[in-house]
Amino acid sequence: MQFLNGITLLLVYQLVGEITVRLLGLPIPGPVLGMVMLFITLLIRGRTPASVDQASSALLSHLSLLFVPAGVGMMAHFGRIADEWVPITLALLLSTVITMVATALIMQVTTRWFTKPLAERGQQDE
Repeated sequence: MQFLNGITLLLVYQLVGEITVRLLGLPIPGPVLGMVMLFITLLIRGRTPASVDQASSALLSHLSLLFVPAGVGMMAHFGRIADEWVPITLALLLSTVITMVATALIMQVTTRWFTKPLAERGQQDE
């Protein structure tokens, strides 16, 4: 019964996110907004309910099955992908490089941000 309660709660958050996006015309997917809402709720509560923990663990254990529709879609549209392989490859390469550069820059900034207070605390202790 806990699994059913957890799945219901996850789907309710997804539904609320979808409704919110459609009502407000937000440019993000509804399930993403629902996931953010769930995350904020869990942060406020400080713990994960057992039902959500059980449902999410069960879903994650079968995560590989969620890639089957994507693989079927690739095979169904293989001709189109073969015709447009150059722009697809460029988009994948550029997005990967941009993501890696952005991640490195963010890591450098946050590392400086967090090590600066530690250095200041070390000087104050002396």
